[in-house]
Amino acid sequence: MSELLDAVITAHGGLDRWNAVRSVDVTFNFSGALLDLKGFPGHYRPTASVDVRQPRVVIQRLGGDPDDLWIFTKDRVWIERPDGWSVEERSDPRAAFAGHRRDTPWDRLHLTYFLGYAMWNYLTAPFLFAWPGFNSQELDPHVEGRETWRVLEVTYPDNIPAHTKTQKLYFDDAFMLKRLDYVTDVLGGVAAHYCYDPVTVDGIVFPTLRRVVRRTSDGPLLSGRTSFVLDYTNVEVRT
Repeated sequence: MSELLDAVITAHGGLDRWNAVRSVDVTFNFSGALLDLKGFPGHYRPTASVDVRQPRVVIQRLGGDPDDLWIFTKDRVWIERPDGWSVEERSDPRAAFAGHRRDTPWDRLHLTYFLGYAMWNYLTAPFLFAWPGFNSQELDPHVEGRETWRVLEVTYPDNIPAHTKTQKLYFDDAFMLKRLDYVTDVLGGVAAHYCYDPVTVDGIVFPTLRRVVRRTSDGPLLSGRTSFVLDYTNVEVRT
């Protein structure tokens, strides 16, 4: 690992503590302009159970019957009734985004895949970056407002689903995540993703408010409409 990544992981609770964790359960508020564009307008308050040892997320209260389970895995997504009956499913779910533009409508399985991999990445980082196959390097510092942030470029292995293969992460003097830059491959969005309000839960630090805005060659559109906002109202760590 790079020196910066090592410091970031330590600041977020350390690998020894993280390696004892099996899952992270969250309740969160979820809304944004891009949801409206994709055919899912309004405000959602789902729950998610994130398996931190493999890409798997189980979401509830995302729409329809509140007891339905919206289940994400790397190679398959499906919506399951409480009795175990699968009412919708899709194999190779990332391929279902081929040819999509920013304004292409989604179905419920598109949303399951997108939200599933996003939540899995958000709640397993930065510890995820210590897995085999990840590469990281520190770039030149970045100045934003009156702060100077250290920048870590992370390259994902091919077998880990994410917004895009290479991302930039910005950290403050306390090694807390302030911003991510990426291209959202499944919809072609160029994003700046800001993180706020870190809290410590059972020894692990999580940013509890996330705001995603569009990013142009002139920088993030901070005064523009929010693409997505995630606000964690409850976080539980399970060992």
